[in-house]
Amino acid sequence: MAAIWDLPDFDSHEAVHVFDDLATGLKAVIAVHSTHLGPAAGGTRFWHYGNSQAAITDALRLSRGMSYKNAMAGLSAGGGKAVILADSQHTKPQDMLNAFARAVDSLGGQYITAQDVGMSEADMVSLSKVTPHVAGLPDQGGDPGPYTARGVFLGVQAAVKHVSGADDMTGVHVAIQGVGSVGGGLARYLAAQGAKLTLADVDAQRAADLAAELGGSSVPADAIMGVEADIFSPCALGAILTEASVAALKVRAVAGGANNQLATGPEGQMLADRGILYAPDYVINAGGIINVLRHVENADDAEINRRIDAIPGRLSAIWAQSDSTGMTPAEVADNMAQKLIGR
Repeated sequence: MAAIWDLPDFDSHEAVHVFDDLATGLKAVIAVHSTHLGPAAGGTRFWHYGNSQAAITDALRLSRGMSYKNAMAGLSAGGGKAVILADSQHTKPQDMLNAFARAVDSLGGQYITAQDVGMSEADMVSLSKVTPHVAGLPDQGGDPGPYTARGVFLGVQAAVKHVSGADDMTGVHVAIQGVGSVGGGLARYLAAQGAKLTLADVDAQRAADLAAELGGSSVPADAIMGVEADIFSPCALGAILTEASVAALKVRAVAGGANNQLATGPEGQMLADRGILYAPDYVINAGGIINVLRHVENADDAEINRRIDAIPGRLSAIWAQSDSTGMTPAEVADNMAQKLIGR
């Protein structure tokens, strides 16, 4: 196993904390990429990984992504991420959660945690009984999914405008991968605007039920990236844009809520080479973290929504710079974010 700082995704993290609590079985990683703009903020992911290095790599990638996301959203927060290594049954005993909360607390506010894959709002409430360094509690905006969904919807509208000049979503075909809180919310926004929907989810029944409700169609999870549509919107787990999957896309743009969509990085150039517009994930999906971090700046609902409303303009600026320089949208966004965090 390579040393942490030799991993391709290390990217000069300020700190990577590894916790192993024998009494509770907790194995966790808290990665702090940057505190340049404020405390490192990002959710905790509870997931079963094939090996410990995969967990560390996921934490590093997600942590860096949060640095960029929080910076581009104009928040007074740096970037961090935690992963708790789940067993194959995803067993989550209370004493393990308490041990993780103590781990977060031991960092003295350097890292602020929040909800992510595998962790519920109830889990956040549980953590908050042990450490104050928890965001997104019920009295602080609660579930970030609906806020993320609204930002992604506005971003999809911006992508359609950029590739076709259309302001109207009527008849625009959007293929959505993952119809949980974010993808499902996006589907409802799009259906209300007259878009044509094709949905997929690892829970095939959930996709079928939502498609029936909204007048769309559903396909198996492994078929969604081959659907011929105007927009492909990934709203599940990341790293889904690979050399093979990009080659198979039959869309004009990729705009979705998943984190770390580019599997290794060069896929951004592959999309550009195919003439497919890309909405950098951490820009389009920032609505959730904008809501989650409302207490960092004492922002109310009006301010939260004002910041989410700025997402399409930010994307348009990225695409305009991409068009004028020949850089990919991912490169433009990364450069902007790096300047903001002093890199």
